[in-house]
Amino acid sequence: MSTSDTSMQPRDEATAPRMVRARGFGLLLVLTGAVAWIASGILVLERIALYKNPDYVTSCDFNPWVSCGTVMKSTQAALLGFPNPFLGVVGFGIVITIGMALLAGARFARWYWIGVQIGVSLAMVFIIWLWSQALYEINALCLYCMIVWAMMIPMFLYTTARNIAHGVIPASAAVRRAVAEWTWVATTVLLVLTAASIVLRFPGAFFGA
Repeated sequence: MSTSDTSMQPRDEATAPRMVRARGFGLLLVLTGAVAWIASGILVLERIALYKNPDYVTSCDFNPWVSCGTVMKSTQAALLGFPNPFLGVVGFGIVITIGMALLAGARFARWYWIGVQIGVSLAMVFIIWLWSQALYEINALCLYCMIVWAMMIPMFLYTTARNIAHGVIPASAAVRRAVAEWTWVATTVLLVLTAASIVLRFPGAFFGA
């Protein structure tokens, strides 16, 4: 995987903020992808256990509000006809592979990064939908699902920042600099807002009934 990446000149790579450089971004993909992949894998194992025994109590059934079993038994948990975590196992495996390739020095063409952006963006839309369904339709939380949500936020934002900073997504020089330098702020704000929405929606899970 040594196709040339014509979206960025070497001097830009050297002066770009660390997390949108090849190695920094590659490390972020490996770490977030690995955590999300493990969480997805655990969900797959738990779902298989539920298939075998409908009375099985999952490892994250803590109370009426935090119950993976409740979420797994919902129709939203198998949107395409099979358990959603299978998508995570495949998708995050691809993310880890891309990150490892970047750490090894691989360079990709612009069309490849456009594909990565589309894939990560669709995954983020799916995660937002799952978040809304868990909070307002299923009325229960899944611990491992929330771990995946937390990993998708920096994965999506930094992929977008990387592609804007490198010219894959057209933007002015000022926007490219601002996005590269302030993505960590947007990431922090979204993580805090997501956590706050969960606490406010299910206060009993954190502060008692």
